[in-house]
Amino acid sequence: MSRIGKKPIEIPAGVTVAVNNNTVTVKGPKGELSRSFNPDITINVEENLVTISRPSDVKEHRALHGTTRAVLANMVEGVSKGFEKKLELIGVGYRAQKQGTKLVLNVGYSHPVEIEPETGLEIEVPANTKITVKGTDKERVGALAANIRQVRPPEPYKGKGIRYEGEFVRRKEGKTGK
Repeated sequence: MSRIGKKPIEIPAGVTVAVNNNTVTVKGPKGELSRSFNPDITINVEENLVTISRPSDVKEHRALHGTTRAVLANMVEGVSKGFEKKLELIGVGYRAQKQGTKLVLNVGYSHPVEIEPETGLEIEVPANTKITVKGTDKERVGALAANIRQVRPPEPYKGKGIRYEGEFVRRKEGKTGK
C-alpha cells in the first residue's frame, strides 16, 4: 500500500472540498482550485478528512494513488496558506524591477526582459536583486519561477545568473594560461 496515498488529508478551517465524479474543487481564503483526477481512484470526503483509495494493486493504480493524494494535499495547502518561490540575481548590474504587474529584468542582455505573470500568480520584488513568486497553485508557481530562472541560468565559472534562494551552484575552475 502506498505510504503517502493512505495518509488522510486534513481540511483546515475555512476550506471546503467538493467532489463531483472525478473533478475536485477546493475553495479557501486564498482562492479556488479545481482539477480532474483519474476516474479509477476514489476520493472520499468525511467531515474534515479526505481519503484516497485505489481499486487494485496494478502498477498504474499504485502510481496514481500517491500522486493523487499529493496533488490534492497541495491544492488544500495552496488555498489555505499559498505557495511562494524566492529567486535571487547574482552579477554586477543585474537587477529586477516591477512595472505594473510585469517583471522587468536587466541581466546583461542588450535589452530588458519583460515577464508577465498569469492570472492568479503574483510577482514581488522586495529588493532589486530578489524576486518572490506567489500563488495558490504549486505547479504554476514553480513553472513561473523556472521560466524566470531560465532567462539567465547560473553559470559555473563566475556563478552569475538567476538562481533559487539557497541553491548551490557548483563552481568550475577556469582555463590555466601558459
